[in-house]
Amino acid sequence: MRNLVAVGVSLVLCFLGIATAEEVNETAVVRSNDDNTENTLDQGRRIFRFDTFGDESFWGDTLGLHKAIEGANFGGVGDGVSPATALAVGLKVDVDALPPAVIEALKQGRVDLNSPATTLALLKLNSVVGVTGFFNEQRTLRSVGIQCALCHSTVDDSFAPGIGHRLDGWAARDLNIGAIIALAPDLSYFANLLGVDQATVRTVLHSWGPGHFDAELDLDGKAFRPDGKTSAVLIPPAFGLAGVNLHTWVGWGSVTYWNAFVANLDMHGKGNFFDPRLSDASQFPVAARAGFYHVRNEPDLVTPKLAALHLYQLGIPAPKPPGESFNEQAAERGKEVFRGAGKCASCHVLPLFTEPGWNMHTPQEINVDDFQANRAPDRRYRTSPLKGLWTHTKGGFYHDGRFATLLDVVNHYDQSFGLGLSDQQKSDLVEYLKSL
Repeated sequence: MRNLVAVGVSLVLCFLGIATAEEVNETAVVRSNDDNTENTLDQGRRIFRFDTFGDESFWGDTLGLHKAIEGANFGGVGDGVSPATALAVGLKVDVDALPPAVIEALKQGRVDLNSPATTLALLKLNSVVGVTGFFNEQRTLRSVGIQCALCHSTVDDSFAPGIGHRLDGWAARDLNIGAIIALAPDLSYFANLLGVDQATVRTVLHSWGPGHFDAELDLDGKAFRPDGKTSAVLIPPAFGLAGVNLHTWVGWGSVTYWNAFVANLDMHGKGNFFDPRLSDASQFPVAARAGFYHVRNEPDLVTPKLAALHLYQLGIPAPKPPGESFNEQAAERGKEVFRGAGKCASCHVLPLFTEPGWNMHTPQEINVDDFQANRAPDRRYRTSPLKGLWTHTKGGFYHDGRFATLLDVVNHYDQSFGLGLSDQQKSDLVEYLKSL
């Protein structure tokens, strides 16, 4: 009888729109979870865009890069870096960080884009994507640090080339990170690490070119491929990674693993990192000698931020291509080729466009050389997800840009697997790839 009464009361309360205690509690939990997710996403966005993880102690104190940026006239060295020079090496300016007065002055041509003083002013406004300037009391540049956004963001050029709204997660294919690092007056850290002189380090850095970075150089010391070309690879996009197992061209680990790897070993932030695979002196002689397999810092400025950064990166969707950028009818036909005669979907499984699970293949399976694969622990190449492919066509395709066009990629697989695709099928398949 008591149970029947309780049920009756609950039904009456529901009919009258009065929530039970259990329903109130459940609603509060859901709201709390939603609030936590939103707050964590916001935190991750700030970390991605603005957090240096304490790496200014390396780029500024160790390399002195800030001195090259400000130039001799402002207490540094050399001619300094003007906005024109910065834009030429692929750095971008966030228009949303500029005050209305500065925007108006830019429109009227009253801003000197050939003066390092203007670069310093832009740094003070925190408007240079992926770069933070640290200023002393005299308002001169004391140090400089970098963020994730340096290599994995660009702008939409809505104001001018290189100046616009941020596009987080896009591969910075204009960015000549090697040339930027080479500006530093003191590269003795890399020279000592690699056992070469600073002139050699600068030669290697200048060999990378726009859109390339070599994350393994300070692990194995291999600056060039056997054919003499740079060992640096193309910067991959950091969007559309939800559901994707591995992050980089050659695997290494998950998104959050790679964030920890890069923040500590490439950005030179102050955190903790552990990967015993890097203690293998035969494969990673530089890393093993330097102890990169077990890095410890106190305080740890990286690890507490990985969760929020991870959530934000997984939340960045792959951007949809403009409708006019591909032929819709041809793309529909190409979709059938992708699923059928082209056999693309056997590895690029829809809707992830990579294998769910262990998305790795030997060099022999995809008919390419094993140089870059052998620089990673599993000695394999990842099946790269294809969504947003249209955003990173500059620089070519595959890890090293060896295929200049999508048609070159299609031809490679057509020949390697003996697919026997017609010219029309190939053309349609290219249009489909452009539509993803």
